[in-house]
Amino acid sequence: MQSRISSRKTPVTLLALSIGLALQAGNAFAQSAEQPDPTGHQAQEAIGAEQAQGAVDLDTVTVTGYRASVEKALDIKRGETGMVDAIVAEDIANFPDTNLAESLQRIPGVVITRDAGEGRNISVRGLGPDFTRVRINGMEALTTVGGSDQSGGSNRSRGFDFNVFASDLFTQLIVRKTASADVEEGSLGATVDLRTAHPFDYDGFTMAGSAQAAYNDMAEKADPRVAGLIANTWADGTFGALFSFAYSERQLLEEGSNSGRWAGGTANNGFNPASPFQEARSATVWSPRFPRYTLMEHEQKRTGLTGSLQWKPGDNTEFTLDGMYSKIDAKRTEKYIEAISFSRGASQGGKPEMIVNDGYIDPNTGALLYGQFDNVDIRTEHRYDEWNTTFKQLSLAGEHRFSDIFKINGQVGTSSSKHENPIQTTIIMDKLNVDGYSYDYRGNSRSPVFDYGIDPTDGTGWTLAEIRLRPQYVDNDYDIADLDFTWNMASAFTLKGGVQYKDYTFKTRELRRASEVSVPNFSTGNKIVPVEYTELASLGGITGNPGTWVIPNLDAIADALDIYSNSGTFALAERAVNTRSVEEKDTGFWLMGDFGFDIGNVPFSGNIGGRYVKTKQSSTGYATIGSALVNTTVDREYNDFLPSMNLVANITPDFLIRFGAAKVMSRPGLGSLTPGVTVNVSGGARTVSGGNPNLNPIRAKTADLGFEWYFDEGSMLGLALFYKDIESFVQTARTVMPYSASGLPVSLLEGTGAAATDDFTFSVPLNTPGGDLKGAEFNYTQPFSFLPGKWSNFGVQVNYTYVDSKIQYLTTTGANSLETDLTGLSKNSYNGTLFYEGEKISGRVSYTHRDDYLTQVPATEAGFDVHGMTAVNTVDASLSYKVDDHLQFTLEGINLTNEASDEWVGSEWKLPLQYSEFGRQVMLGVRYKF
Repeated sequence: MQSRISSRKTPVTLLALSIGLALQAGNAFAQSAEQPDPTGHQAQEAIGAEQAQGAVDLDTVTVTGYRASVEKALDIKRGETGMVDAIVAEDIANFPDTNLAESLQRIPGVVITRDAGEGRNISVRGLGPDFTRVRINGMEALTTVGGSDQSGGSNRSRGFDFNVFASDLFTQLIVRKTASADVEEGSLGATVDLRTAHPFDYDGFTMAGSAQAAYNDMAEKADPRVAGLIANTWADGTFGALFSFAYSERQLLEEGSNSGRWAGGTANNGFNPASPFQEARSATVWSPRFPRYTLMEHEQKRTGLTGSLQWKPGDNTEFTLDGMYSKIDAKRTEKYIEAISFSRGASQGGKPEMIVNDGYIDPNTGALLYGQFDNVDIRTEHRYDEWNTTFKQLSLAGEHRFSDIFKINGQVGTSSSKHENPIQTTIIMDKLNVDGYSYDYRGNSRSPVFDYGIDPTDGTGWTLAEIRLRPQYVDNDYDIADLDFTWNMASAFTLKGGVQYKDYTFKTRELRRASEVSVPNFSTGNKIVPVEYTELASLGGITGNPGTWVIPNLDAIADALDIYSNSGTFALAERAVNTRSVEEKDTGFWLMGDFGFDIGNVPFSGNIGGRYVKTKQSSTGYATIGSALVNTTVDREYNDFLPSMNLVANITPDFLIRFGAAKVMSRPGLGSLTPGVTVNVSGGARTVSGGNPNLNPIRAKTADLGFEWYFDEGSMLGLALFYKDIESFVQTARTVMPYSASGLPVSLLEGTGAAATDDFTFSVPLNTPGGDLKGAEFNYTQPFSFLPGKWSNFGVQVNYTYVDSKIQYLTTTGANSLETDLTGLSKNSYNGTLFYEGEKISGRVSYTHRDDYLTQVPATEAGFDVHGMTAVNTVDASLSYKVDDHLQFTLEGINLTNEASDEWVGSEWKLPLQYSEFGRQVMLGVRYKF
């Protein structure tokens, strides 16, 4: 039962209407005592009738803009039985943020990770992207993109990449934080519903369009962004059609530094024992593995289309056909110069050949923060990627009401996400045994100073060392069908149920050369790179020392050596140990009852039910059997029964208490299910990753308690407490040891250039005992309508989330390692938005904070505990001027504080791993609505 008023009233009218509402509410309670109304619908209809009658003579002020989107989002939150939060487009093709992930971070409990300065993934209540499911127009989907190595590379996980889509294509986001039987399984964190526009959303013919110019201050380039929508209905509103589009371009400069992790040990740390720097030989010291600056240039083009047809052949029947297409095309260049010797062992002429002439060891960390060396191998790299992701979805939904008490809903659909990275090329030049090299992390560990012992801009004397060609592909496909029924068995009870079939397929493959270190001679008869095949790279957005260095001219070398011929030494073959697939066929049945009752004068409503799902899993990959690689498929089945309950008590018409309890599950990560191993050698990085197709799902029991007070129109004060008992967990344990000690055949190293005596990082997924996760969310929203004059146009949104967890991590042997937070969990996160909505001028400024969080437990490096990310604080702002009801001008700023991405190793010392800045972005635009 609600008494919320949807339009502005004068104070006198408000008082009169409030008295009427109170009398009407009393009548509704009296009627409910005779015949319980589970959801308060009867009382709401009575109140609605009273409002409609009294509204004839009232002055109404229409709430528009961002304030209207806030009110609509609160309406959705208030009307749901479970705990949800929503974001609603304030108008047609006009979402509050340019990126979906960046919009979602405004919701309590949601934090994001960025790639190239743009929101890519979300975590909800401390649970990472793999634990969040996404549905588009009611149908589950998954889309993934590519990234640089330091941002995770191509996404082969269950985590949804939101940067595939322009936010202009969507009208509504709903984050469902509690489970119910009618929502599909698979989420520990939340289920996110994305909704595109439909023709029946609008009254007759509607058309709108927008255009923006976006400028990034590091790239110093401006890019276009346009969007539009057209919709209409015919035949007395029984048939409608809609089409929307969005297109944007983005050029970005990403710059920073990278240590390549920190390696170390006792005695001489692997350096030449004859070094005159005695302290470095006798202490336990840590040194960066390949200290360098990072320079990345990103270019992206994103195209999105949606189409929708709706048909209502009769009052009781409705069909909706939705289609969606989105494609992101990207080009990226990466340019580096580094000292590669620090990551090389004896077989590669690395550390044992180096001589330490001078240095400084930090007494607190044991890190060699400054060093001056001879016999150092210097490497310069030029990498170029072209990748794209194409997403397609087609779904047909229908509803038919057989009578006033019984109806059915059905949906069938298919979606596909095809990620292609057909060009991933790296060309590397080396200069060996250089004297006088030094690095210095003492002044600013995120901006080290380098002296390469040579003129880094001199293109003479470099040897062509490696040519890497690594095309790769990732496909995710869904075919889904479901049929549900709703049976209003009594005024106080509704029975719902349904069946769903889902076929999900994941496939990935990679191609490589037989030997990346096998490179031909130039016309000079040797591997010395002619000067004309080199070029210069220069930092632009940050200050580097040195800020300019020579790199291979990738295009020139590619043409001269015909590296894309796919023949001879450049012939590509499928890399068997990195080709895998997973298929899951899930059949689910659910039954749920919606109920209502009164305890005294307090109405209660809710639902209780259960979902049974059978998962048939088939994992395929190349396993090592003896000394041979065998394409192996492992099949298995597992079943889950997932009960759930949600309860809402309307203590007063405006004060609600919610409670939810459920058993939930999330399927293991896709990379963990491969029945085989992957051996990877990339420069100084040497890894072996193994799979486990018999992993059990991550299962948990959850409980939620929420308090919501809707104390004024468009206002809410809320507190939510949540607890998750994670019964099982999947984690990848890592250990470093010589390849020869692993028992794997040496044949897997053929063509990699690595030796069996080299140290490799071994990663193996394991089921672990899990642990508890608990936390609280605070939420406050209020327009300042109580203030006089223009001050009444202001409003505020504030939320804060605290999350705590303790997971027992294991080593590869199964022994206890660390008991600490989940990876991706920030203990504290909060954001606030101050907005102004005037007749002509509107604006808002948002501040978002996310605490430090862990990215890897335990750390790869022996002697360190964890990897983590530094806290992030971002400021965004927007301003608009409305000329009239049709024309509007906009100005937006994103990442106004130029917040960086900063990853570290060691919770006590936080030695730098990788640091990147992306710059600020400003967008100037115009919007027109017909």
